[in-house]
Amino acid sequence: MNNPLIKLFRSKIYTAIILLIFLLCIGVIGYRVISELSWIDSFYMTVITITTVGFGEVQPLGVPAKIFTIFLILASVVIVGYAISIITEYILSRNNFEDIKQRKMQKEIDAMSNHIIICGFGRNGKQAAKKLSDYGKPFVIIERNKEIVERLQEDDIPYVFGNANEDETLLEAGIQSASTLICALPSDADNLFVVLSARQINSQLTIISRASQETSYNKLKLAGANNVILPDKIGGDHMASLVVIPDLVEFIDNLGIVGERNINVEEVKVEQLYDVTKVRTIRDLDLRKKTGCTVIGFKDDKGEYLVNPEADTKLVVGSKIIVLGRPEQIERLNSKYNIEQDA
Repeated sequence: MNNPLIKLFRSKIYTAIILLIFLLCIGVIGYRVISELSWIDSFYMTVITITTVGFGEVQPLGVPAKIFTIFLILASVVIVGYAISIITEYILSRNNFEDIKQRKMQKEIDAMSNHIIICGFGRNGKQAAKKLSDYGKPFVIIERNKEIVERLQEDDIPYVFGNANEDETLLEAGIQSASTLICALPSDADNLFVVLSARQINSQLTIISRASQETSYNKLKLAGANNVILPDKIGGDHMASLVVIPDLVEFIDNLGIVGERNINVEEVKVEQLYDVTKVRTIRDLDLRKKTGCTVIGFKDDKGEYLVNPEADTKLVVGSKIIVLGRPEQIERLNSKYNIEQDA
């Protein structure tokens, strides 16, 4: 864990160890020179002096050796005491630090709104998190595997350690203020239980769940899932499509995120494009001229999709447009300038 507090404690521990080794060397050399003891006897005398165990000397000490021993005892009290206090503080503080960091992360999660909750950080959950991260969407991971949680902690990814089947865990992840829940658990039964619980807590939540078996599709939909994804079915269809229409599939694949922030397709709410007090059409916005993006789809306020909409299509409140363009054109579209002002 690359935390400044932990690094500080480690540096203090290294300092204490160096001081102990230095004190040990001074004691061994001092007894060897002053009292002319053998190396093993000098080491023995140094250890019993530093540790103050009270064993007797290997031979009577002269005045110079006694004075040296006094100073060695005084130095050892300071250095050994310092080392013990630092090591003890490090052990206690490390445990406290984990609690402090967890409480801090929980405060950040509590402050989130309209975020996405991902249940499970397996293959599907990890891919979902990567996609959301590329789009800059806030999300929280729910995971019960301790090893995975430790990796999330190292990467500073918001997480909740627990079982997504429990309502308390969902509440800790901020389900009441979340916009979307992604169930990516390996078990269909677990996903079904999570969907039921989540729908009871937040009726407005958009729920997306994975399913391993096709028989689980209808059950998850009845439980409250807005969308159910069958990864195996999608994978098989995709591979078959690469045989039947390979160039088209490859082109469609490249419409998504090819690299970091390399977005070619974007979904935009009409409210973000212009002042909706006066309804306008796709022709009125003239996005092709102003941004270079082409409108390839339209979703009306009732949720109905229209591919390649007409230029006279009215952009009513609650509708969305799907645009196609190069990354720089999409970025131009998402920039903060007001398209209405450029009309």
